[in-house]
Amino acid sequence: MALTGIGGHGRRRTAVLGAALLAAALTACGGATHPDAAASHSPVALANKDAAAVAPIPRGTGSKAASHSPRSTDFNGDGAPDLVLDDLAHDDGGDDPGIGIVYGRKKHGLVPAARQLLSPAKYAARTKGQTPAAFGSEAACDLNADGFSDLVVSTDPPYDGQGMPPVPLQLLFGSPTGIAGKGVKLRIPAQARFGNDWPDQPVCGDFDGDGKDDLVVHASAGRLTYLPGPFSRKGAPGGTPRVAQSSGNVPAGAADLNGDGADDVLVRAHNGTARSAVVLGGPTGPARPGAAYPAGTDVAFGDFGTAVLTEGGLTVYAGQGAAPRTVKATGQTLDTGDLDGDGRTDVVVSGETSKLRLVRGGTQLAPGDLGTGRVVAVADFDGDGRDDVALQRTPDTSHETDTVLILPGARTASLLAKAPRLTFSTTEFTSH
Repeated sequence: MALTGIGGHGRRRTAVLGAALLAAALTACGGATHPDAAASHSPVALANKDAAAVAPIPRGTGSKAASHSPRSTDFNGDGAPDLVLDDLAHDDGGDDPGIGIVYGRKKHGLVPAARQLLSPAKYAARTKGQTPAAFGSEAACDLNADGFSDLVVSTDPPYDGQGMPPVPLQLLFGSPTGIAGKGVKLRIPAQARFGNDWPDQPVCGDFDGDGKDDLVVHASAGRLTYLPGPFSRKGAPGGTPRVAQSSGNVPAGAADLNGDGADDVLVRAHNGTARSAVVLGGPTGPARPGAAYPAGTDVAFGDFGTAVLTEGGLTVYAGQGAAPRTVKATGQTLDTGDLDGDGRTDVVVSGETSKLRLVRGGTQLAPGDLGTGRVVAVADFDGDGRDDVALQRTPDTSHETDTVLILPGARTASLLAKAPRLTFSTTEFTSH
């Protein structure tokens, strides 16, 4: 699954349509600017002729979408989705350069020149005097309920292999000028942990139905850690954290599947091809077992039911005793959105080497050949009521260059426009 712009480490999670994208189909982030914000927010100009001039990051005042939509990527609170890019092309062969953000402008779309590089040296909290070498986006939502999306990142803190590993997750808070200030370490009290696995793979959602975003992270032996929001700017959860029973270790997504106002958690037995199941949310967070699904490489929900991606194709379970149907669309990853604006959920099937395939309404393969590429986001970047697809293409295994294409949703049988609205390269994050 690609979150709305979350890639890199976030690609480990399966494709579950979160509350932001499920609104039509299933049921009907920090405030103060850091003193160094002005320097750290200076965008880098693109060589692309459409973005030759440096553009400022649009200033926002807080977005209701950020406050009420898990997986929102409106870090500057101006009402326009932003794009998060983890796999930045660079030629030095060294450490991970960090995370790139391309900011959007309301009713316009993404502005590649309005950009921000979140490098570990500048944005990561140090552990025992060490700056993390790894710095990858994991999830985005408004964790402190201020109307600005916040970013959860994964790091690699020092660990001697004895006992419980340290918490590798840090929070970067949004502001009127985008992500501001260094990260803070997520606080998980000992009573909310189980076993000696790394507490990682976070999933955002309103799991207790109080209108505030919470987090669920990986624990051990069929258990999850539930952290209720809103979170403090020091990384502490707002309510009482606890361990939740689960039929799997790996949190994979969130959506209000039963329409009770609380998001439910999809969990998987392990990474890769695995069975998945739902843990239903409620007033005390995720607690009750829900539906279970057969093994697959990815899972997606929509008004069509549940789609499981296997080697044989996309198997759709419509529910209520209906026989499953298989659509011949192969790949490794599922994403979801309303590409043609008809109110129905469409499925995007992709992989590193497989062709991009679109499934209208989750049941009918769309015509056309859009080539290969890795989907990094599905979101309505330009505000026209149709979701767009952000596709990243890397010409070879060196990853020294790439092209990011924004393919607009279209009211046609092919679901996407034939030509991209925008193209740029992530080399611009690291070449200046």
